[in-house]
Amino acid sequence: MHKHKKKHHRGADFVRYLEPEARIDVAERPAGTDLALAFLGGTGTVTGSRYLIDDGAYRLQIDGGLFQGGRDLRRLNWAPVPRVLDGVDTILLTHAHLDHSGALPRLVRNGWKGRILATRPTTELCELLLPDSGHLQQKDAEFANRRGFSRHQPALPLYTQEDAYACLDHFRAVDFGRSIELSNGVSARFHRAGHILGAASIEIDWRGRTILFSGDLGRFNDAVMCDPEPAPRADYLVIESTYGDRQHEAVEPAQALGANIERCTSRGGTVVIPAFAVGRAQSLLYHLSKLKAAGRLAGIPVYLDSPMAIDASGILCRNVGEHRLTADQCKAACGVAHYVRDVEESKALTADPKPKVIISASGMATGGRVLHHLRQFAPDPKNLILFSGFQAAGTRGAAIVAGAGTIKIHGELVPVEAEVANLSMLSAHADSNEIMRWLGTSPEPPRMTFVTHGEAGASQALAERIRQELGWFCTVPALGGWGALA
Repeated sequence: MHKHKKKHHRGADFVRYLEPEARIDVAERPAGTDLALAFLGGTGTVTGSRYLIDDGAYRLQIDGGLFQGGRDLRRLNWAPVPRVLDGVDTILLTHAHLDHSGALPRLVRNGWKGRILATRPTTELCELLLPDSGHLQQKDAEFANRRGFSRHQPALPLYTQEDAYACLDHFRAVDFGRSIELSNGVSARFHRAGHILGAASIEIDWRGRTILFSGDLGRFNDAVMCDPEPAPRADYLVIESTYGDRQHEAVEPAQALGANIERCTSRGGTVVIPAFAVGRAQSLLYHLSKLKAAGRLAGIPVYLDSPMAIDASGILCRNVGEHRLTADQCKAACGVAHYVRDVEESKALTADPKPKVIISASGMATGGRVLHHLRQFAPDPKNLILFSGFQAAGTRGAAIVAGAGTIKIHGELVPVEAEVANLSMLSAHADSNEIMRWLGTSPEPPRMTFVTHGEAGASQALAERIRQELGWFCTVPALGGWGALA
């Protein structure tokens, strides 16, 4: 461990020195119960998803995500792994997004030797996401050291690309709907959750007691992803609440997208769309292909400037049957944009003043190539920064949507004079009404429902709706807390 004085982080989100005071305080396991559930992430925030089920003899982890957002959250990525996770030999992964999977390479780097069970599409997507995450952290650290804008000397990545590749050796692909034996009397079953390719709700049978983790629920009637499957019966339920206190606009996504692009480009501006490389980028391409087919956006070039999003689009096309799109629709969506892989071509795109659309990761502007585009295009009022979904508190995306006059990119303050819009209806997350609709498919009320994976207000609002409208027992756990599964 490197010992340095506590300093403010001014570099990339996951590049810094380990500060030993960063930790997750875990409460004592509840007395008098033989089975308990620990909340080690994804509580009070939409990031850092990680849970533990423990009966005193066997321990099972669900998810292992990165904390994203403000400094206090990001510091938790460097915290020592809580001792309650000692002895875990299996991790169940709901889906590939980094707030659920992104901490797994660090776990393996620290010597963990177990297995990670995920659906086949999730495994395929993690083969893209995790090495890319390590690569970006290395590049950010190198850039910080070269430019000297980080106060940590030298700046270090949370983990490397090599660490991520080592982590992939621990993945084991499983099929939707099939029961997987985990230990004596403990089994798991993965159900389709919508949201993104491969996303699952996970049903766990623990010697006669059932615990259901919703994972991130997708939207009903989404243009690309299938509806979430009905909730199976469960004694205990862990439900996400990302949009637990709000509803998406009842607006057709393609029409809203087209109107925003046409308004900006008609005044000579460039549209920069920060987008999650997995899921959101592919939905955007599909809606843009619909607009092009309808004769709109003529002469407006579209660029997908994200090698990972390009590869993820290919995975979508190879998994016809796991989503709503036909092979022809996938082909049209993937053909609507010019793909930018080369760094020099990306730089040339940033310097190009002509009206255009740039889709680039990351979706909350926490890193990636989109930062270079924001640095160039945010100061000009003729341009448009167009977000396409939830922005976690403490991220650049949240600051921009809230009206920040400046944002910090690579240690420099960048003025935000461009128009800013957020098309929440493009979100891959169920809103509060859709979450309630999914809960209503449960054959009977759980004994207890734990509301997680939401900012405090959203979780409390959803918990109150569940109590009032369904009459279920419901609680919002705290980070490091436990729930008794009596």
